Amino acid sequence: MEPIIGSVLGTVGEHVDCHRNFQNDVNDLRKRVADLKRKRDDKVAELQIVDDSEKQVRKEVQGWLEDVGRIIEIEMPDTEEEVQNVSCLSRGSLGRRVRQKIQAVMEIYDRGSFPEGLVIERPPTIGIILPTENMVGEVDMKEKIWEYLRSREVGMIGVCGIGGIGKTTIMKHIHNELLKESIGFTKTIWVTVSQSLSVVKLQGDIAREMNKSLPKGRDELKRASRLQDIMKTVKYALILDDVWDKFTLHRVGIPEPTIENGCKIVITSRSIDVCNYLRCQIVKVPPLPQQESLNLFLDKVGHDILLIPNLENILKDMVAECAGLPLAIVVIAGSMTGVRDIREWRSALRQLCDCVVGTEKDSEDEIFKRLKFSYDRLTNSSIQECFSYCSLYPEDSVIQRADLIEGWICEGLVEKLGSRREMHDRGHEILNRLENNCLLEKGDDGYGEGVKMHDVVRDMALRVKSIGPSNFMVKAKMRLTEIPEKDKWSEDLDKVSLMDNEISYIPINMFPKCLMLSTLILEGNAALKQIPECFLANMPLLKFLNLSYTCIEALPNSICSLKNLTALILRACESLERMPSLSKLKALKKLDLDKAGLCVAPEGIEMLENLEYLDLSAPKLKVLPRGKISKLFRLRYLRKDPIFSNDIRAEEVARLNMLECFEGIFDQPKDLSSFVSELNHFGRPNNYLLCVGMEGDLEKKEWGYFGKSNKDDLLRRVILSYCRIGYEDELVLPDDLRNLWIARCNMVADISIFLRNLTQLQTYKLSGCKGIECVVSSSSSSSSSLTAMNILEKLCLCGLLSLRDIVKVEKTTASLAPTISPHIFSNLKHLMVWNCSKLKKLFPCELLQRQGLQNLEQIMVNDCKGMEEIIGWEEDEAGNQTTTPILIPLPKLRILGLQSLPKLKRIYPEGGVMAYDSFNSIYISNCPKVKRIPLCVGRENGQPSLAAMKEIHIKNPKEWWESLEWENPDDESVLLPFIEYSR
Repeated sequence: MEPIIGSVLGTVGEHVDCHRNFQNDVNDLRKRVADLKRKRDDKVAELQIVDDSEKQVRKEVQGWLEDVGRIIEIEMPDTEEEVQNVSCLSRGSLGRRVRQKIQAVMEIYDRGSFPEGLVIERPPTIGIILPTENMVGEVDMKEKIWEYLRSREVGMIGVCGIGGIGKTTIMKHIHNELLKESIGFTKTIWVTVSQSLSVVKLQGDIAREMNKSLPKGRDELKRASRLQDIMKTVKYALILDDVWDKFTLHRVGIPEPTIENGCKIVITSRSIDVCNYLRCQIVKVPPLPQQESLNLFLDKVGHDILLIPNLENILKDMVAECAGLPLAIVVIAGSMTGVRDIREWRSALRQLCDCVVGTEKDSEDEIFKRLKFSYDRLTNSSIQECFSYCSLYPEDSVIQRADLIEGWICEGLVEKLGSRREMHDRGHEILNRLENNCLLEKGDDGYGEGVKMHDVVRDMALRVKSIGPSNFMVKAKMRLTEIPEKDKWSEDLDKVSLMDNEISYIPINMFPKCLMLSTLILEGNAALKQIPECFLANMPLLKFLNLSYTCIEALPNSICSLKNLTALILRACESLERMPSLSKLKALKKLDLDKAGLCVAPEGIEMLENLEYLDLSAPKLKVLPRGKISKLFRLRYLRKDPIFSNDIRAEEVARLNMLECFEGIFDQPKDLSSFVSELNHFGRPNNYLLCVGMEGDLEKKEWGYFGKSNKDDLLRRVILSYCRIGYEDELVLPDDLRNLWIARCNMVADISIFLRNLTQLQTYKLSGCKGIECVVSSSSSSSSSLTAMNILEKLCLCGLLSLRDIVKVEKTTASLAPTISPHIFSNLKHLMVWNCSKLKKLFPCELLQRQGLQNLEQIMVNDCKGMEEIIGWEEDEAGNQTTTPILIPLPKLRILGLQSLPKLKRIYPEGGVMAYDSFNSIYISNCPKVKRIPLCVGRENGQPSLAAMKEIHIKNPKEWWESLEWENPDDESVLLPFIEYSR
C-alpha cells in the first residue's frame, strides 16, 4: 500500500511543481528553442557555402534539420497557442508537457554536434547515359573510333564532317557504350562546346561533369591549374562535341593523353583544320549509302508509304537527293509524313531538285539547301515565322514550350482567338507540327516541357533570315561583354537577340537607327544596370522588349515614345526602382513585373486600355491603388503576389469580364476566405490559382513525389501551405474548385470540413500536415463533403505522420455507416501514398463491398513503415478481423507500386480474390514479408494466360519471388517472362 501512496503523492507533487513553475518553464523552453534555432541557422549557413557538386549532406544532418524544423515551425507555435489559452486548472498538465518538450529540445540540441562534418563526398560516377536516336549505318565509322579508343598509341581522335552528317549521333552511342564497356576508364565526360569557344566556360563544364569546382572568376591560368590537378587523378575519356575553334589543351588545363595515363580525347568538328591543329587521328564521317539512306527515310515517314502505287521510284529519287546526309534525310522525311497523294510527292521531288541544283559536295550549302526545302514546305508564313523565332534562343538550349508560345502571342505570330487558352492550344499545335517535321526536337531541362533546335537547323533558320527582307541579329549566349558596334545595327533589322551574355554597359552615345526593329531581347545580361535615353529613340516599330534578369535600376523616359510596344517584360529585374509613366503606351498588351524591385505601381497603368496580361508579383509592391485594375477591361490574365489587406479587391477582379485567369498569393487563410466570399458573390474567372503562405519553390519541393502535373491541374487550384487552418474561422473555398493542395499546415483531425460544397474537385494533395488522422470518417463526414470524395479523381498523401486511416469505419458499426456514400471514391483513378508511418491499412474491405474504387487505375504506396495490408477487414472491438471470403473488385486497376513497406504482410485479405481486367504492371521493392501478390492468371482453352500483363518489376531478392505462394502451380511459370529484377 505504501508504494502506491508514495507514487500517488509523487505524481501530485510533480503536478503542483509544474503548476507553480509554469511561467519559468515556458520561458526556459522559449530560450532553448531560440538557441536551437540559432544553431540550426549556423548549420544552414555552413551548408550554403559548400559546393554541392562535390559534396552531399549527411543523412543524419538532414534528419536533424527536419527535426529542428518540426520543433520550430509546427510544435512550438502549437505550444505557444496552448500557453495563451491555458486555464488555471490545466496549468499543471500543460506544465508537464512543457518540461517534456524542454527535454526533447535539449536532446535535439545535443544531437546537433557533428564531429565528422556536415557533408560527405559525393559517390563517384563513371558518367550519365545520354538520350540517343537510332543509328542507321555508320557502323564502319563507329568501329574505327572504337579501334582507336582501344589503341595504346592513339590519344586524340577527331571525328569530322559537314554539319548534319551524324558526328554527334555516333559519339553519343559510343559515349553510352563506354559507360557499359569495361576498358578501364574511370570517368567518361561529355561536353558540348559549340561556337564562340570560351575557355572559362569549357573549364567549368568539364569540372562540373566531374563533380568538382574551380576557383571563381575568369582567371584562366588558376582554373587551368586546378582542372589539371583534378583530371590527373582519373583515367578519363573526354568527348568534346561541336568544336569550332582552335585551342590548346594546356590553356584549358586538360592533361595530354599519353600511353602512360591511358586517357583519350575525342572531338567532333565540322573543320578538319581544328582536328589537325590538335594532332588528332582523323575519322571522316562519309554520307550514308543509298540503301541505308532509304531505310532511315522510311523509318521516319513510315514503311507503309511503299503501299502507294508507283511511288517507289519517286521515293528513291527523293532519298538520292538527300545526298546521304542523315539530318537532311530525317528532316525531309518529316516534311513528307502523312502525304499519300503521288502527285504531291512528284511536286515535292521537283522542288527538292530545284533547291539543290548546283550545290557543291561537302559544302555547307549541301545541307542548307536541303533543310530549307523542309522550311519552304511549311507553306504557312506564320508557322515559318514561329520556327524562325526559335533561333533567337542560344544554341543547344532547351526552350520551354509555354515561354515560346507566350513570345509568339506577344509578337502576333499566333492568330487572335477567343481566349488565351485557345491561343496556347494553337501554339502547341504549331510546335507539334514543327516537331513532327523534325525541324525541332523534344527537350527537357528538368523544369517542364521543352523543345530544342539542332544547331545545323538553327544555322539554316538564321541564314534564311539573313537573305530575306527582314534580318535577324542573334548573338545569344556568346559571352559578349559589350553591345555590338553601331555598324552592326542595320536599318533592316527585324529582331535582335543578345540574351544570356555578360553585357554590363551600353555607351551613352549608342544611337542605333533601326527603323524596322520589332523585337529586342536583352534578357539575362545580369550586370546591365542602365539603358541610355537615346538607345531606344530610333526604334519606332519596336513591339517586344525583354529586359528580364538584368540589374537595370530605371527605365529611360524614351520608352514612352514606343507607340507600337505590345510587350514589356521586366521579370526578375530586382534592382528596378523607377519607371516613367506608361500612360502613352496605348498598344501595350503584356506587362510582366514578376520579381521586379518596384515599391509602387507604375504610374499610368490604368490608362493601358489594351492590356491583356499583367503580372504584378513584385515582392516590394505592397498595395495597388483602389480602382486601377477594374479599368483594364481587356485584361485576360492577372497575377499578384503577395496580396495584402486593402490590395486588389475581389469586386475589382469580378468586374473584369474578359479575365480568364487570376493568380494571387495571400498572407493568411482569413484573407483568402474573405476574397473568395466576395468572388462567390460577384463572380469569378474561369481559371485561378489562389495560394496562402506559399514559398516560391513549394511546387518543386512538395509535389516532386507525384511527377509532373497535367496541364489541367493548373485549372481552378488552391494551394495552402505553412499555415493553420480549421481552428478558428471557417475556411471558404471556391465552390467550383478542381484542385486542392495543402502542404505543411497544422490542421484539425477531420479534414472533410474543407470539402463542403466542392462539387467539381478532381485532385486533392496533402503533404507534411500535422494533425490529420483520417481522410474520410463515417462519424463526422457530411454528405456535402462526401460528394467531393465521390467525384475525386486523384488523391496524393505524403508525410502525414498522424494519419491512421484513409477511410475510417467506426468500431460501433459492422460496415460503413449509412452517412457514408455507398460509392465513396467511386471516381478515383490515381492514389499515391508516401511516408505515412502510422497508416496500417490502405482501404477496408467494407469500402469495396460498397462499390467504391471501381475506377481506380493506379495505386502507388511508398515508405509507409507501419503498413501491414493494402486491403483488409476492419478489426472488431476485441481487435479481431473477419476471414470471410470476399471478391475484391478493382476492374480498372492497371498499375500497383509498393516500395519500402517493411511490415507489409498482405496485399489483400486471406480468402479474398481480386477481380480485375486491365492489370498490366506491378512494382515491388523492399517488401520482404509479402507472401502473395494479386496476380490472377486466367485460362484460355484450358491454358494459363495473362494477356494484359506488361511487366513485373521486382527489387526484392530473387529468393523472395521463389518463396511466394500461388493458387495454381502453373501461375509462376506464366509470369516469369514478365519479371525484371533490379538491385
